[in-house]
Order: sequence, then structure tokens, then C-alpha cells
Amino acid sequence: MVWYIIQTLCLLNMIKKLYFFLFSFAVAFFYSQQSIDSTQAIVDTQEYKISETETFVYKKPRVWDAVNKIPRNFVATATDFVSKPYYPFGLAAVGATLALIPADPWLIKESRNFGESLGLNEDHQYNKLGFLEIVPADAASALYFIGNGTTVILISAGLGTYGFLKNDYRSQSTALQLLESIAQAGLFVQPLKRITGRESPFITFGDGREHSYWKFAPSFSAYQKDTSRYDAMPSGHLTTAMAALTVLTENYPEKKWLKPVGYTLLGLMSFEMMQSRVHWAADYPIAIFIGYLIGKNIAASRITKSGKNMAQKSQYKISVAASSVYGYQTVGVNIQF
Repeated sequence: MVWYIIQTLCLLNMIKKLYFFLFSFAVAFFYSQQSIDSTQAIVDTQEYKISETETFVYKKPRVWDAVNKIPRNFVATATDFVSKPYYPFGLAAVGATLALIPADPWLIKESRNFGESLGLNEDHQYNKLGFLEIVPADAASALYFIGNGTTVILISAGLGTYGFLKNDYRSQSTALQLLESIAQAGLFVQPLKRITGRESPFITFGDGREHSYWKFAPSFSAYQKDTSRYDAMPSGHLTTAMAALTVLTENYPEKKWLKPVGYTLLGLMSFEMMQSRVHWAADYPIAIFIGYLIGKNIAASRITKSGKNMAQKSQYKISVAASSVYGYQTVGVNIQF
């Protein structure tokens, strides 16, 4: 546990350094252009009219907000797992997971067959951009990169730069929320991976088997030495992407294109991770549930909403569905928000 805490702190430190690197020029430029008006009162909040009946209020963000709100939001997210509005959906996520496990081998085979028909590679390759290897070399790698923390950091950098240049508190706050979502996803996903100990599909099929091995709570040294044999459940990529997308949709609810575009990209990434044998379908329901709660709580801690009855919490529902497509029996998960 001590080592895990140290790893988490190191991750936060790396994120902080990269964030400051991306913003240093933009911030310097912005403040160098500002004239000081001693008669102008300091504005600590900004209001954004979302609709005719709802307004969002943001306090002036601080860079440290990407870190200092983590403990509170971690507790709030963990509490939501068993809270009355959300625990039925947590149970539904667990139920969907159990329902998908028997079908996982077939789903992986069919996904790979379809991926091959589309010309998708099974391996992921990236080219360098400066000292960072972050440029996808093909379509499969691009889809997989959606759930990479680097993608979230780049989106955060864009929003943060815009926020500083335009003095837009909402953009600045959302940028910091996205950074926190990466850390929160790691805090929840890593312990679950180390507890469940499910191997990745490419390990299973590479050994000539169809059903994965589960080694609950493998030793720390075993996990570090051969991570892919223990870290499939739940999907960290999907948790990270879902948390980031929820942060964006919670802060920009008036941007109606965010949800259809975002969920479509998450669906394509999920398929890609199956066709490349990185994840089983059963690795997804819990990841979606955790990611949603992480993003929802992070956004709620920054936004003050007014002009609308806020007693009703956002919810979503997961259900398993079976159907026949072109003569094939399929199993899927329906998610309703």
C-alpha cells in the first residue's frame, strides 16, 4: 500500500510538471499583455447561463485544485457506490459483468475476426513527437489512444490555454478537473486490478486457452513482473475515458454533440480493445460505472448550480441484451443516461 501511494504521488507530480510545461508560454503571454487597472474590482466568480432555467457559477480556479480536492472527491465517489441513488446501478454493473464472462471468448474471437476484415492491426504502434511517443501509427492505435492519460492531458492543456487567454473560469476549472480525473481513475482502478488478478485475452489465447485465469490478490512482485497476467479487470482505459467524458459533459451540458460523439468514440475504443485482445467485454461495465461516478463527483465539487431543482441526481442504467445479427447470436450491454 505504501508503494502504491508513492506511485500515485509520482504520477501526480509528472502530470503537474507536464501541465506547467504546456501552459508556461501561454500564461506568460497572457499576463504580459494585461494592463493593471487599480479601479477594477477583483472578480472571484463567473456565471454561465446554461439554459433559460439554469446557471452555473464557477469560483476562480487555482492550479492546486487539481490535487487538493482529490481526498474529498475520492470519498464522495466511494460513498456513491453504496448510496441509495446509485447502488442499484452498481449491482447492475456487477450483474452485467457476470453475464458477460461466459461469452467473453466468443466475443473476443468475433471482434478479432471483424477487426481483421476491417484491416485493423492487433498490435499498437506509435511514432514520436519530440521526446513523446504519442502519434498513433494506424487506426487501431488511434482508437486505443482515446483512453490514454496523455489524451486527457492534451485536452486539458487545450482548455486550460483557452481559459487563461480568455480569462474563462469554466475552461480553466474543467482543465484542472480533467487532470484530477486521471488520478482518481488510477486510485480506484489499480486496487481492483490487483485484487481481481484477471489476465488479458492475448495472454489467454497465446497460451492456447479460451477462458482467462483469475489469480485473486497476486503478490506485488508477481504483478509488477508480469502485469498483463493480472490487470484486465476493470479496464483502466475505459475508466479514464469515461471519467474525462463525464467531466466534459457535466461542465458543458449545453454542448449537445459531446455525448453522442464521446460515447461513440468510447464504443469504438472498447471494440478496438477487444479485437486487439487487450480487454474482455466483461472488463467494461464496472469501468463505466466507476468512471461515471468519478467524473460526476469531480464536476459537482467545482460547479454551483442555480435556477433549477438540483435534488434529482444524474443516473444511468446498465442492462444486458441478446439479439441475432446476420445469423449470429450477440450479447451486449445497454447503457441509458
